[in-house]
Amino acid sequence: MRKVAVITDSTCCLPAELLDRHSIRVVPLLIVVGGKTFRDGLDITPGEVYRIMRQGGDLPTTSVPTPDDFAHTYAEVGREAEAIVCITLTGLQSKTCEAAALGRQLARDVLPQTPIEVIDSRAVAGALGFMVLEAARAADGGAGLKEVCEAARRTGARMNFLAMVDTLQYLARTGRIARAAAWAGAVLNVKPVLEHSTSVGETAPFARPRSRAKAVEVMLQTMAQRMGESRVHVLVHHADEPREGEKLKDEIERRFRCAESYLTEFTPIMGVHAGPGVLGVAFWKDG
Repeated sequence: MRKVAVITDSTCCLPAELLDRHSIRVVPLLIVVGGKTFRDGLDITPGEVYRIMRQGGDLPTTSVPTPDDFAHTYAEVGREAEAIVCITLTGLQSKTCEAAALGRQLARDVLPQTPIEVIDSRAVAGALGFMVLEAARAADGGAGLKEVCEAARRTGARMNFLAMVDTLQYLARTGRIARAAAWAGAVLNVKPVLEHSTSVGETAPFARPRSRAKAVEVMLQTMAQRMGESRVHVLVHHADEPREGEKLKDEIERRFRCAESYLTEFTPIMGVHAGPGVLGVAFWKDG
């Protein structure tokens, strides 16, 4: 029996092989397309969501798991663990953490003696993913609940997340990131770079270069300024742009001392607001 089981939600963007290797359980968020509800990553893939968006028409919408979804997952993993930690995306952009906390209350009837810690990561996408991954690695090593939670929070404090948005039309239509959406009426052909801060849990405009190449260079130069010569942990995302994602990953591996690097599809839960064509990178350094 494990000391601690680690649970997260489907916005973590971790590769399937890492989820399996470290026994990380994922509770899917929901995507609504044409009145039908799909479980993110189970009933519908990110690529399918982005292809639907490229076709135009009504945009997909998203919804959070129910407290029952989390309670059911807690009950399942609680059979094989002494304690549970559930790490979710930022509560300032989603009710997922709230649902996870309510699910903990529901699970008390079947797990009265099992401690369950719910952590609002204040992070998104790969930034959340790395927090979850470090927590799971600590759990793999036999750490207790307190140490596993500390591993997640310690990683979150070091986390960086930048993303280039290919078009402003989706931000303008959803208004999710107000200041970036406002650029749509003022600047044409801009390829905005957004930054998500885990210290505050929000996403905000970072730069507005006028080409994809310049936007990528902004992200790379920002990484260089912040990471220096340190060993870097990197998770690159793409939204229906696998070749561009691979190019960015290759360039990062060329420029930086990578302790580990991965390429995954960008979570469509955020992608319905940012649109296809996103390139993003979550990164943090040792030491």
